[in-house]
Amino acid sequence: MNENVKAKKIDFYKLFYKYGTIFVIIAAVLFFSITLENFMNFRNITNVFRSVSIVALIALAITLSLTVGGFDLSVGATAGFASVIAAKIMVIWEMGPAMAIIVPLLAGGLVGCINAFLIIKVKITDMLTTLSMMFVLTGISITFQNGSAIYNYMPLPNNAGIAKGTMNEAFLYIGQGKLLGIPVPVIIMLTVVVLVHIFLNYTRYGRYLYMTGGNEEAAKLSGIPINKYKLIAYVMSGFIAALGGLVLGSRLGSGEVNAGGSYLMDAVAAAYIGYSVLGIGKPNAFGTLLGALLMGVLLNGLIMMDFPYYSQDIVKGFVLIFALGLTYYKRKE
Repeated sequence: MNENVKAKKIDFYKLFYKYGTIFVIIAAVLFFSITLENFMNFRNITNVFRSVSIVALIALAITLSLTVGGFDLSVGATAGFASVIAAKIMVIWEMGPAMAIIVPLLAGGLVGCINAFLIIKVKITDMLTTLSMMFVLTGISITFQNGSAIYNYMPLPNNAGIAKGTMNEAFLYIGQGKLLGIPVPVIIMLTVVVLVHIFLNYTRYGRYLYMTGGNEEAAKLSGIPINKYKLIAYVMSGFIAALGGLVLGSRLGSGEVNAGGSYLMDAVAAAYIGYSVLGIGKPNAFGTLLGALLMGVLLNGLIMMDFPYYSQDIVKGFVLIFALGLTYYKRKE
């Protein structure tokens, strides 16, 4: 009798582990739909997905670092740095949108290279390396324009007049435009999710990333060049974080210093929630997307309920504890 009860409890846990995130999303949507009159209207749903797109991109950057057993804390700062570079290229240096897209993406990849070098060659732990990089990038972003945001017709430092450049309409389309009625940021997010999923699950490189993160010694003994794949993971992490920064800067229509920092906790929660989706038990793109969607639905509903903004971090913290609890408890089994 006791064994049957125990088996039922284990089955219930496995069911919740696999589908808990989906259950919570459905429950949250139902709750907010009943309590908030305008929650399910098309405009609000569009806003939820648009805001989720930035969180999801930054979370996907974290997800890639997690595949090799790392943890990239610099992704939020990388996103903010990319948005500031893009704005400065257009507003201050009066260059076109092509350079405003290419240069920040390259900068994001470079950040990933530096992180990988410090982790692989200097042997600094991934968390300390990326935490240090977060402070460096935040400082550079603030110093880059003397602590002020970069926007159209802004006054230049040292009374040098007014900036003549503007945020290009083609660039703003990335964060504010629509294609066939679907916000462009959502299209970018879904495209990146699909590409990352294919890369991780259907290519040799993705399998080697998972093997490196799953058991580094075994991967090394199998002849996998683990340092090469750690480099790939961190470069891709920096690149996707920078892409998230471009979407963020385009949506804001300016380069806000430390704009990406506020997305870090949401992105971390989304990436770890993704572990448990459908019982996959490892970092994955679709799980991360659902994790970001859960965070987006919760925060949107709380804002519409006039929940104090300074208390929203409490909810984020409990969601993160819940995700980590499921992940690490499962690993112990």
